[in-house]
This record gives sequence, structure tokens and C-alpha cells, in this order.
Amino acid sequence: MLSGLLAELSGLVLPVACAGCGVSDRPWCGRCAAWLGPPVRCEQRAGRLDRLDGVDPPPVWCVTDFAGPVRRAVTAWKDRGRTDLGPRFAAALSAAAGDASVRQVLGRSAGPDGLLVVGVPTTPAAARRRGGDLVQGLVRAVVRGSDGCAVPLRAAQPLCRTTGADSARLGARARARHLDAAVRVRRRWVGAPWTDRLVGARVVLVDDVLTTGATFAACRRALVDAGAVVVAGLVLASTPAPGSGGRRRTAHPNGVEVEGPGPAGIA
Repeated sequence: MLSGLLAELSGLVLPVACAGCGVSDRPWCGRCAAWLGPPVRCEQRAGRLDRLDGVDPPPVWCVTDFAGPVRRAVTAWKDRGRTDLGPRFAAALSAAAGDASVRQVLGRSAGPDGLLVVGVPTTPAAARRRGGDLVQGLVRAVVRGSDGCAVPLRAAQPLCRTTGADSARLGARARARHLDAAVRVRRRWVGAPWTDRLVGARVVLVDDVLTTGATFAACRRALVDAGAVVVAGLVLASTPAPGSGGRRRTAHPNGVEVEGPGPAGIA
């Protein structure tokens, strides 16, 4: 009751609107929240994940498509100060990590020391602009969601990004070239004490959005070069493949229609 009263009072002082559809007095309405569905595999959508070496990319799961209300909400969270959406997105990814199908794959892929959960790093400039590294919140959510899993998962930050252009503003080929040079393993993780060493470690990569797969591939390459094995990935959203037919129109409680892919698992 108290939290509801506080929300109403804050809405009078600072009017809020749903980050997905714009309906008033709700920061994230139930209709838009329903787009965050159960995890589905999405690695085949991202062509840059394939290293063309005859080895299939690791399985990657997303909880929704990066389109429609979700695209608007994620953009607001990352670049427009809507930090109130962070816990909601984290909860969705935590639930995905606890899904039985995901747990089964992670259990088969774990090493003797379990799994490292590694976030895709952001540039220092982006972290300053956003008030921190938002992906690390998703990493912690994945670890929380794995509570009760047969294998231990622990968060780690072995990767970093050098200062440079934000890859989101680059084309696919330029992004791949840029990221190969920009993503690296932190110095202390190379030849560090055995508790931190990457040699032989089994890694789950976590990111907010999977688009071309160039960022994921660069992180995977850096980790593999350090001796680790990337066994899986978990992302909040992924860009639908061109011509996938995943888009649809749904009536919204605020009286407008919202175009997009619908909840994951429906698209």
C-alpha cells in the first residue's frame, strides 16, 4: 500500500509514461511487460557469430525481440536516463537463466569449477553517460536466476573495451573490425592466480541486445585466445532476422495499436 501511494505521489510531481508505448502513469505497463517472454534461441539471427571455421556458434537465448515497444524501452533505459527499467529487465533475464531448458544446457557445459558469467563490456564513455555499466546488472541477474542450479555460476569481469567510437553507430563490417581491436582481456586475468585464470574456464556471455553478433564474436575471440571456452550466451533482446515474419500488430489498452514482434515465443 505504501509503495503504491509513493508511486502515485511521485507521478504527480514527475509525470511518468510507459517507456514502451507511452501510456501515462505507468513506467512499464503490463501489456509491454508481457513482451518479455520465456527464453528462445536466437544465435541463428546473428550472422557475425559464425566464425566460418566449421564450428557452430554457441547457443544464445533472448527473452524478446528488439523491436516495437521493447526497442523503445531498451533505448530509453540505455540512453535516456530510464534507470527505473533496469530492475524489470534484470528480472526477465534472471527468469530466463532459471528456465529448465537453459539450465539443462548450462549443466552439460559446465567445467569442474562451474561457469563464469561474463558481461559484454561497454566503452568507458558510454558507462559514464549511462551512470554505470548496465550490463553488469544483467550479469548479476543471471547469477541470481541460477540459484539452485546443479553447477555453480559466478560473475566475472575479465573483459574491457578500449576508448573509441560506440559500435552501435557503425556498419556491420566496420563494427566487426573496430571491436576485434577494442575488446581485450584485462591484464590481471592473464597469468593471474589460479582462481582468476581463464585457461580452461567455461564462460556464459551476457549482453543487453544481440544485433549482428559482432560484439559477441569479438568477446568470444578474446576469451578463446586467453584459453577460455564460451559455452552459451544470454541476452535481453535480439534483432529479428530479416523476413522472419515475426512482426504483428496488437491492440493496446491506451487505445492505439503497437507494431512489433510480440512476446518471445510467439514471434
